[in-house]
Amino acid sequence: MTRSDALQAFLDAAFVAFEDCARDPRARRSITRISALLETPQPQRTDLGKRLPAGELWLDEAMSSKTGRTSLDMLIERFRAVEPLLEWKCRSVYDDTASENFLTGHGNAMIVGPGGLEDRSDLWLGATLMAPNVRYPDHDHAPEETYLVLSEGEFQHGTSEWFSPGVGGSFYNPPGIRHAMRSGETPLLAFWALLPDQPKH
Repeated sequence: MTRSDALQAFLDAAFVAFEDCARDPRARRSITRISALLETPQPQRTDLGKRLPAGELWLDEAMSSKTGRTSLDMLIERFRAVEPLLEWKCRSVYDDTASENFLTGHGNAMIVGPGGLEDRSDLWLGATLMAPNVRYPDHDHAPEETYLVLSEGEFQHGTSEWFSPGVGGSFYNPPGIRHAMRSGETPLLAFWALLPDQPKH
């Protein structure tokens, strides 16, 4: 089984960028395991390709700037090629921690993972786009997660204050930790890599 050229090129660029930017040892271990799992491709879907209003309005702007870092600029270019194949969805479950414009102001795309372009359950790799001045709701999940941020924006996890990783910033969310994000005056674009199955010790 082989992957399409566009997806394989994106995955190669994504893991160069994650390796380049991730500093937390836990994140690096997670990314190494995810990369190893990706060596065995799974079936690809061909019935996707759907943007939401936030994507139509803000995705091109979010992908338009040069970061000055080769790994990140290559990731954006490879994402630009694979993005038309993706299905963007709204998070349907949220509470009053979300901003009022959340529903129409965001989109999530599963690139590799359940329901993604490559449909599999052992790893999740996707993207979140938020229009300006949108707050994502507080949420948590069992899989550990590593973020790679491609724009300005703020994040919060656990008991931390809001922090701005900056373009190319990366951080790690342990399993089950409460976390959220919010955009400022510009759209927010971030990639996330989740590892559902934890290693046995």
